[in-house]
Amino acid sequence: MKALIGLLPVGAETDQDSYSRDSPPAGSMPTATVATHVAKCSLRNATTISRGCLTAVGCPLRGVQHTDESELDIDHLVPLAEAWRSGASRWDPARRAAFANDLDAPESLIAVTAATNRSKSDSDPSGWQPPNTAHWCTYATDWVTVKLRWG
Repeated sequence: MKALIGLLPVGAETDQDSYSRDSPPAGSMPTATVATHVAKCSLRNATTISRGCLTAVGCPLRGVQHTDESELDIDHLVPLAEAWRSGASRWDPARRAAFANDLDAPESLIAVTAATNRSKSDSDPSGWQPPNTAHWCTYATDWVTVKLRWG
């Protein structure tokens, strides 16, 4: 993990007030469509989350399982507003859309309870940690992985 963190560029956050979730980048899928697309993986009888495809109804950040996928949100592990402040504001619309809809990296979009999604909001790991302390290391590693993937 320390080796990965060392690869992250460090800089001040920018464009604090210019992000608006109501104005998605051109060509991006609305969040509901992302959730629908990810949910195409079989959720009905699954019990685990596998890399590459969401196959569980659960919230690893809270450490709970659900029998009804409607109780979950599909969340951006690195919130769109946080990415914006960290440099995505300088990306072209196509790159921002690709980030918002990254279905190729399993850690980018995760199933979480609505309460977890709301409590995390647009925080980074310095301002929010999962309620499930057993998931802290995975959360931090996945966060760094997404940040490195997108520069």
